[in-house]
Amino acid sequence: MTLQALTPVNCAGLLQPGCSLLQLDGEILLFGQKGWPKRSCPTGIFGVRFKQSEMKLRAISFSNDSCYLPPLRCPAVCRLDPYDGLPESYLIHGGRTPNNEISSSLYLLTMDSRGCNRKLMLKCKEKELVGEVPGARYGHTMSIVQSRGKTACVMFGGRSYMPAGKRTTERWNSVVDCPPQVFLFDLEFGCSSAHTLPELSNGQSFHVAIAREDSVYFIGGHSITSDSRPPRLFRLRVELLQGSPLLSCETLDFGLSISSALITRTGPGHKYIVLGGYQSDSQKRMECNTVILDEKGIHIEHLEPPKWTQDIIHSRTWFGGSARDSCILLAVPTEGRPSQPDVHYFYHVSFQQEKESNEEERTQACSQESTDYDNSTPLEDSEELYFGREPHELENSSDDEGDTYNEEDEEDESQTGYWVKCCLGCQVDPNTWEPLYSTELYRPAMIFCSKGEEGHWVHAQCMELSETLLVKLSQGSKKYFCLDHGGLPYQEMTPPRQIIPVKRTPMKVKERNGSLMFKMSPAKKSFFKRLFD
Repeated sequence: MTLQALTPVNCAGLLQPGCSLLQLDGEILLFGQKGWPKRSCPTGIFGVRFKQSEMKLRAISFSNDSCYLPPLRCPAVCRLDPYDGLPESYLIHGGRTPNNEISSSLYLLTMDSRGCNRKLMLKCKEKELVGEVPGARYGHTMSIVQSRGKTACVMFGGRSYMPAGKRTTERWNSVVDCPPQVFLFDLEFGCSSAHTLPELSNGQSFHVAIAREDSVYFIGGHSITSDSRPPRLFRLRVELLQGSPLLSCETLDFGLSISSALITRTGPGHKYIVLGGYQSDSQKRMECNTVILDEKGIHIEHLEPPKWTQDIIHSRTWFGGSARDSCILLAVPTEGRPSQPDVHYFYHVSFQQEKESNEEERTQACSQESTDYDNSTPLEDSEELYFGREPHELENSSDDEGDTYNEEDEEDESQTGYWVKCCLGCQVDPNTWEPLYSTELYRPAMIFCSKGEEGHWVHAQCMELSETLLVKLSQGSKKYFCLDHGGLPYQEMTPPRQIIPVKRTPMKVKERNGSLMFKMSPAKKSFFKRLFD
């Protein structure tokens, strides 16, 4: 195992205690960043990249039919492996928002598509539950169980605010343990049911939950009522019968006294590594354990921890998450050192063997080299002007570093307006800007000037365009020049040949003013005269 220090590149302030790390389609995603999403990343989800000893973030886009996903802290996150033709996905429930509001929503996060140069685009949908619905909470767990060919989700534990009738001014933000109920709901119809078991008599939160087939194991956890972390270990067995499900619980003796632990999977089997956490409010748990689930049950073994640095040993808190199998991203605060510009120290803890680590590095190098200009599908010209996304998402889109988060891009939310690099004669003031077009909702419409090696963005208002022309340009296959580079749209492709329709004049019958007359020769007149006489 190795412990490597990481240098965050303009992203140290985004990782805060309570954030989550997800692994979707081979990428590591950061969820639950600081504050509300701003211009740098409207979706609030970042892709985490490790390159040598540096850590960088890049913005992740959502599909147009996605719902809004707030940056939740300490939610219940559950991974859904592909089954029944459904793709891999994540279930996200509850959590605290930066405004200290506790959520009760359930979200389903899946991959929508892979764009040019394998840029990931996600889809987020809010799922509704019916029946005995769990209330708002955080610090709880969700697990997937499979029994008799069926799949269901198990939710347990967590904390919430006091009921409305018991909250006072002095204790308005005081939290309590949620009742020790087990919620079971199916993913297809969203039917939820609550179950009370005698073995689960006390509420607990920030515990570890590991599932295998029809069994879920709850390890450790903290109880506010007793303010303790007893070495608890429960085995919950769920049988998904045809009628109502059958739940049974068993108390085991060899648990762990731990809370807020970090857990990572070591491979395709049910073998996990538990790292970190707390033994008490003022004491971190510096040990590591290997947890194995098999047909006989659960096995917990001691594992030699990494050689901790002095910063980790003397820190009061630490947090992080799983960054791929057998790897953990660990963060410790700098404890207010004025000489340290970043808020946290970051470390990459790897439990892989040296041979496996070298193979993974070679695989990552190959995947990075595959994103070449020649192998990627070029963007359509019509995609250069649109109102759905941020302009920075198109800049350097073929480069993996193009969407790297820059903390200097963050703006004060009290200021109205929007500012990017524009032409020299720009008249748009970001503090006094008012919408000019009906298509402008929260920011001015932009046009990408294609002149030059990199190009730049220009406000449509500075181009002196009408809204009709603005919409027309967004639907064409053209590239555009700003006033400094010509000012008129330049046709990049041969215009389609116009076929002039043939004008066909409708036939009209002339008006008859007199009697019908026939022209006949004198011989014919003589013949008809003799015939009728």
